[in-house]
Amino acid sequence: MNLLKAASTVSLLTLVSRITGLVREQLIAATFGASAATDAFNVAFRIPNLFRRLFAEGAFSQAFVPLIGATREREGDAAAHTLVDAVATVLAWVLLTTCVAGVVGAPVLVWLIGAGLAEFDTAVLLTRLMFPYIGLMSLVALAAGILNTWRRFAVPAATPVLLNLAVITAAWLGVPWFEARGVQPILALGFGVMVGGLLQAAVQVPALRAIGMLPRVGVAPAAVAAAWRHAGTRRVLKQMAPALLGVSVAQLSLVINTQIASHVAVGAVSWLGYADRLMEFPTALLGVALGVVLLPQLSAADARADAARYSGLLDWGLRLVLLLALPCALALLLFPTGLVAVLYHYGRFSPGDVAATVSALRGYGVGLLGIIAIKVLAPAFYARGDIRTPVKIAIGVLVATQALNVVFVPWLGHAGLALSIGLGALVNAGLLLGGLLRRGTYRPAAGWSAFALKVAAANVLAGGMLALAAVRIDWVGLQAGPWQRAGAVAAVLGAVAVVYFGALAALGLRPRDFARRG
Repeated sequence: MNLLKAASTVSLLTLVSRITGLVREQLIAATFGASAATDAFNVAFRIPNLFRRLFAEGAFSQAFVPLIGATREREGDAAAHTLVDAVATVLAWVLLTTCVAGVVGAPVLVWLIGAGLAEFDTAVLLTRLMFPYIGLMSLVALAAGILNTWRRFAVPAATPVLLNLAVITAAWLGVPWFEARGVQPILALGFGVMVGGLLQAAVQVPALRAIGMLPRVGVAPAAVAAAWRHAGTRRVLKQMAPALLGVSVAQLSLVINTQIASHVAVGAVSWLGYADRLMEFPTALLGVALGVVLLPQLSAADARADAARYSGLLDWGLRLVLLLALPCALALLLFPTGLVAVLYHYGRFSPGDVAATVSALRGYGVGLLGIIAIKVLAPAFYARGDIRTPVKIAIGVLVATQALNVVFVPWLGHAGLALSIGLGALVNAGLLLGGLLRRGTYRPAAGWSAFALKVAAANVLAGGMLALAAVRIDWVGLQAGPWQRAGAVAAVLGAVAVVYFGALAALGLRPRDFARRG
């Protein structure tokens, strides 16, 4: 398997997902602006997403994916299927209990995350409506772990598109329908989220059946008890304990920041949310795609005790991070107004909202390289069953981030929250890299200095073009239709990309240099 091709496939499908995600955010921004209603929706949607990252894409995936990969490598597909059945049974029953508790405890959850919301009751109602989304997404995470281990990357990467299409439909058709009947229009988005979750779970079934790995969930008490006793289930739960602590630390930082933002100003939660959506665009295209491809490969290399391959995979991933993430960070730092204005400045999204979102986006941009690098560095620990080290680092970074909030928030407001996260990500990535180097797990291949100099030179050219485009055009006041404005930004970014990759080619760096075989 060509790892570059696999990562490119995941990245391309993720690009489709992120484009539809941006369309989703555009519709929400144009319909509701950055208001008390969008603050309520963002907090309510953040709650199931918080639990999803804790139990599904976070702690569960970190514990399950290396185990399923190692089980298949050492014992074969039949043993892997038995493991999947046991884990799926336990997961399904735990999720059912969690969803019931979340719906009942919604007021407490909203108060913990956004006590300062102007529309607190609306946030509670939306939370109750959307909380079952965590159950659906946790099952999707189980399916994604299986499919990625079998090197079937397309379905997991394309699945998020369904959520975006469902919410787009809700914003486009559902909001007017709700308004005409005197129902709070923001509730239409909550129904869209649930429909999207159901669709995402449904498309996993044929994909899992095609590889003969559709889980069999036990219902009878004896089957459930046997699933709990399965050695693989116990190992997943054992590994999840430190992983859960590590992911909890990261999510605790998000909870604290959301709580602070809810008190800063009406719209602050939404400004950070809109900026986060833009920041996640390169994060998903690069970091998530690399992490998805690398974790099963690293787990297999560790199972075979192939240290050279293990280190080589990390080296490949880190070079791609520097090559592709650095120009993206420059775009967020030097060209944020063009991006925000063209994507969001419609309808009720005012010039003031543009400026507030831009300031948050720059804060995230400072740490984008670290945010993406973590997606490669952390799996290097998870693949070896070492979850404790990333946890310890995450705890230290949480303390540092909140200390930075004390300094930056009184000075920069909501943008200080984004800047603290960005700086914390750089520290986190640096400590993870240092740990791998000290242990000798990662040994950089020859040629890093020359490679870094070439990338830096190309970025100087790209950065100059971005800065020039930012000051020569009034992107907020640009008198043009949406398609013309989008075309102008696309032309700028396209020209920058041509210059950047042209400079790299002139310096001797070409895509085939990264066509690593898996």
